[in-house]
Amino acid sequence: MRFTKSIAGALLLAATATPAFAQEETEAPDAFTITGSATVVSDYRFRGFSQTNEEATLQGGFTVAHESGAYVGTWGSGIGFNNGSEIDVFAGFAKEVTSGLTADIGITAYLYPGASDTTILEPYFALTGTVGPATIKGGVAWAWGGQDALGDDSAIYVYTDAAVGIPDTPLKLKAHLGYAKSDSFLGGLDGEVFDYSIGAEVTWKALTLGVSYVNTDETTALGWKEGIGADGAVLFTLGAAF
Repeated sequence: MRFTKSIAGALLLAATATPAFAQEETEAPDAFTITGSATVVSDYRFRGFSQTNEEATLQGGFTVAHESGAYVGTWGSGIGFNNGSEIDVFAGFAKEVTSGLTADIGITAYLYPGASDTTILEPYFALTGTVGPATIKGGVAWAWGGQDALGDDSAIYVYTDAAVGIPDTPLKLKAHLGYAKSDSFLGGLDGEVFDYSIGAEVTWKALTLGVSYVNTDETTALGWKEGIGADGAVLFTLGAAF
């Protein structure tokens, strides 16, 4: 089983203010924000593995964030198994620990409506740093054994992402490298697998068009790599943020 998420958003609160406090209310910053996204992808790849039998699908979600750093959100996608849909629910806390460096800790629940004993809980931790136009992120996610969907198996995923915006252009270059180790097929045929990608995206107003090349180091023996959707592929995405 493979999963992903594309985090977006925060909840917009409406409050009724008395006339005496109306001016104060309009000048005070909101404690909550909401963002969201809707995306069309040519193939939903999670950690290098296709979740849609290498077919296109729709994705979308939103996140509720408080100025303290706490957030909660959800994200969904079409998939090619477990009744055809994946819904992720996540919550966490993100805070700048020093100038240009943000820490993020939380947990994700991967849900498959209509399918039994498939929910997986996965805590995560990440550090994101910015230097000029470059952003570098490193993180780890861990799914412990004993969950109904995993049995006695467990899985860990370590990754790093890099993105560099080209000054005075809407173009951003992106790269990703991940390593999964598991007692089950979550870690590939031999329990270990690397996935990687490189690509670029262009943003115009609320729209973002992306293209990337994704691959893994899974074995090609007996057609295994291609058969499980872990072979190299060029992916296209078109998303709208709000």
